Amino acid sequence: MLADDHEILRLGTATFLKLKMGCEICAQAANGRDALKLAESTHPDVAVIDLGLPGLNGLDVTKQIRRLLPATEVVVLTGDVSPDIFTLAFEAGAKALILKAHATKHLVEAVTMAALHRFYLTPEAHQSLHQQKSSKTPPRKAVLVQSLTSREREAVQLLAEGKSNKEVAGLLGISVKTVETHRSTIMRKLRLSRLSDLVRYAIRHKIISA
Repeated sequence: MLADDHEILRLGTATFLKLKMGCEICAQAANGRDALKLAESTHPDVAVIDLGLPGLNGLDVTKQIRRLLPATEVVVLTGDVSPDIFTLAFEAGAKALILKAHATKHLVEAVTMAALHRFYLTPEAHQSLHQQKSSKTPPRKAVLVQSLTSREREAVQLLAEGKSNKEVAGLLGISVKTVETHRSTIMRKLRLSRLSDLVRYAIRHKIISA
């Protein structure tokens, strides 16, 4: 299964994997919510997930796939080169994180290894993980974000993407009043006062892409 909000990249990745591996692409999604639904209905061996998916980001999709479908492994694709992104991806349950700039070099091997339930570490991943292990300063983590419930994290992403309370309610299947309660709780937990602060926070902590 493939999930990427850029159709050209998604179709290109599908074609690339078919040509190089002869694998079957059982489903394709353009946002995180559809990716999760399709994964639950198709039970793919491997899901290749873009980190910056709208609706539900790649890290949260990875966490939920691994929780709901333990037999499905995840390979994460990203254009983000920040040093802590590898740790975040592996903590979410991914078997590999591949930089999009190096996808043609590493993606086939990453998918192959993931299908065998084995990790695949690129040179960039090795370097990043080694640097974080040897550093006295712990990797930057969204400590306050981790105090949020999974539903609050979903609300953070949707609000930061510019959705109204009514739109968030519709997407999450809850009432507008519940969204307002979530929003108030989120702002209190994250110690924020304005929506613009929430947007910046979401970008900084990889909940949405800039």
